[in-house]
Amino acid sequence: MQDGICTAAAFYASRAGDNTTRLLRQRLHAFWPHTGGDRILGLGYTLPFLPLWARADGAPCLSARINTAVTRDAPARMAEGVRDCLVAEDRLPFPDLSFDRVLLVHALELTDRPDALIRSVWKVMKDHGRLLLVVPNRTGWWAHSDGTPFGQGAPFSARQIARRLSQAFLCAERHDGALFMPPPGAAHRRAAALAERAGHMLLPQLGGVFVIEAVKDVWSGVPVLTAPALIRAPRRIYEPG
Repeated sequence: MQDGICTAAAFYASRAGDNTTRLLRQRLHAFWPHTGGDRILGLGYTLPFLPLWARADGAPCLSARINTAVTRDAPARMAEGVRDCLVAEDRLPFPDLSFDRVLLVHALELTDRPDALIRSVWKVMKDHGRLLLVVPNRTGWWAHSDGTPFGQGAPFSARQIARRLSQAFLCAERHDGALFMPPPGAAHRRAAALAERAGHMLLPQLGGVFVIEAVKDVWSGVPVLTAPALIRAPRRIYEPG
């Protein structure tokens, strides 16, 4: 803990954090069961989850920890096939169109500039790229628990997330919930696993976090032209500013 703030590194090193990692990994793997040789960027604090897709003989997964009090600390040991760096959320040090997939965990809710963060992600994603977000549900237990990194920052409703994605030329395609057990219960592995299965089947909208997959909406940046204009000028596609 740093001045009362629950850091991500400290939480995931605990028993409750270890069980939380297991539960979230199951949900994330359901979205991306196979990634092949895709280049993957994890933004925020994704070190517990990138090993799902890391391969020692393949393209490395890159962890970019956002420079906040919650996410800047790195674990003592790094997983094989994962590289790590520290970044500012609105100035990602990567070329445009660099990554096939981007994972955001402990990112959107912690930044003071969420729209700038999403625009930065848009730029480094390839046109066929996919974005997977994990964000705290504002009506869930986890958003109101200071003892986890999900209880830091500003939580969201599903509608707020969809609106922010749309404004940044991203289209939400799939939506799910996770972490149905109250945070103290996450330390009990068997009970948490049972709650996860029941909640996912019965009340997926009431999970402690939302898991949302989005793709680039590249056609949103194409200006509407009349037929004569189509003849006079080539089509242009704009990135968000």
